[in-house]
Amino acid sequence: MSRNSLKTNLTVGAAALALGASSISQANTYAGNPYSPTASHEYRHGVVPTVETWQKMHDWAAFNPDFAATGPNTLSFGGGIDGIGVTSAHPKVYLVVYGTQWGTAGTGSNGNMTLSNDAKGELPRLQQLFKGLGTGSESWSGTMTQYCDGSLVSTGATSCPSGAPHVGYPTGGALAGVWYDNSVASPSAASGNQLAREAIKAASHFGNTTAASNRYAQYVILSPPKANPDHYKTGGFCAWHDYNGDTSLSGGAAASNVGDIAFTNLPYITDAGASCGANFVNSGSAGALDGVSIVEGHEYAETISDQNPGGGWINFSSGAENGDECAWISSGQGASANVTMGNGAYAMQSTWSNDTNRCDIAHTVL
Repeated sequence: MSRNSLKTNLTVGAAALALGASSISQANTYAGNPYSPTASHEYRHGVVPTVETWQKMHDWAAFNPDFAATGPNTLSFGGGIDGIGVTSAHPKVYLVVYGTQWGTAGTGSNGNMTLSNDAKGELPRLQQLFKGLGTGSESWSGTMTQYCDGSLVSTGATSCPSGAPHVGYPTGGALAGVWYDNSVASPSAASGNQLAREAIKAASHFGNTTAASNRYAQYVILSPPKANPDHYKTGGFCAWHDYNGDTSLSGGAAASNVGDIAFTNLPYITDAGASCGANFVNSGSAGALDGVSIVEGHEYAETISDQNPGGGWINFSSGAENGDECAWISSGQGASANVTMGNGAYAMQSTWSNDTNRCDIAHTVL
């Protein structure tokens, strides 16, 4: 489907989104919605629906007013799971390249790892993105710094009390490591349990062998081109995040001897084209990797604000997280846009801000 025809098909949904995230139907497109990729798959926390799935979710909500009126967009603190609510220190992101299918490793410009079968250059783009966060006075990360956790924060709180530890700003970058695990082939359709076990394996590889060393870390599991992790190709989604101890994971929870492990299921995004964000912000070749930074930025933002889902900040009425409430906005307040960092500009989506009551692409660092 071309971008022009996609825009035509999304006219109604885009108009609703342009109203801003205070739109009731946008607040409540997840819990109970039969078109949501989370239906019967509770572990798909912070799921990024494909653009087409997102439209179906909104259309269904618009024609089910009782469902659509369940509550506002405001996020509330979930009380923490295993004492973990948010990433209340400098975030550390580890990129885990999963499987021999990626081909031969090399080193490209800016010292980034390259892989011979990464034809679209997703891995270098992700490395640059996480090197760029927290540099050049970028303010996209500021929205997340309003959220907090700890003993001072009551379950259900919608703002942070004085003295509570807040989400950390990624000063100087968030990238903590890259590992190409070519010891095994990636499964053709990895389960949630297999992805969690790969993240646990990666933690040990990076020397993060204690709960303390993983407290502020997240592991992004990159599946190779043409793979179908958690059946995303038919599941109507682009990515999701979770932690290893979630008993609802497909395949079950994954036992860890290195503490709780936050991880993201990130398929090879460009395989899905415009459905997962290609050219959503930029046209032509400049926008070929828009979806890579939009989708992974969505999951990163949700992980640092809800590290062990849903012990962090979530919408109690819908189950949505801060990225969910602002996904695929194409115009008006909160529209996806290029965010300038110290090493370049990246297409990013906005995230929900309680203190401004809207989707913000930029926010003061707190």
